[in-house]
Amino acid sequence: MFRLEEQLWWYRILHEGVLTAIQKRFGDRRDIRIFDAGCGTGGLLHFLKKQGYTQLQGVDGSADGVAFCRERALNVDLLDLTQLESYQPAETIGQFDVVVCDDVFCYFDDHQLTKLIRELGKRLKPDGLLISNNNAFTVFWGSHDLAVGSKRRFVRQDFDRLLPGTGVTIQFSTYWSLFLSPLILAIRQMQALKLRLGAQPEAQGSDVYMPGEWINTVLYGLVRFERAVLPRTPFGSSLFLVLTKTN
Repeated sequence: MFRLEEQLWWYRILHEGVLTAIQKRFGDRRDIRIFDAGCGTGGLLHFLKKQGYTQLQGVDGSADGVAFCRERALNVDLLDLTQLESYQPAETIGQFDVVVCDDVFCYFDDHQLTKLIRELGKRLKPDGLLISNNNAFTVFWGSHDLAVGSKRRFVRQDFDRLLPGTGVTIQFSTYWSLFLSPLILAIRQMQALKLRLGAQPEAQGSDVYMPGEWINTVLYGLVRFERAVLPRTPFGSSLFLVLTKTN
């Protein structure tokens, strides 16, 4: 992740999507407070820092991830998100304009997830945003999910069911990338077939890697074009959500 986050088309598109959601709500302001829950090696926070945002804070459950974040001079603490309730309550409850939690919900069951979303929502200001990207549709399940320890994939209806009572509601949602779905689906179905035929999961590994500079550029351009012409799509391997606090 540390090596790829600033180059790989998927991370670049995701980070730009988060930035677009922030700018739609807060315009050109760069003094807003942003909290990244499950920030990994700090790719998103580093990207936002380069965009001029100054009030950035994060947590992650990986000591290695936190170490990489600190190499980037980011303000990040080591924290298992199941313990978020006890994390700096005086300093973080109701204090953030934006909370981001990308590709983290897949590690939690329903009970744990509703509790986590509730805790994330508590940290938002009344007009704040909770932004979350999630892996989508079980048909895309493959060895990548095993490699990263993912427990589940989502559709929009899962959040319609889970969100009542958490204090947040969906403002915007879209699946992505529709244009690349056939390619991703073919790769993931091949992975699943190999696993069913007895291949070892550790031998398959994750499919997040640099595909080559020109291929990476083409994929990035294609998905960026999709975003420009189709802000919302009905299918894709990821589900991007923007949530707001309920009254």
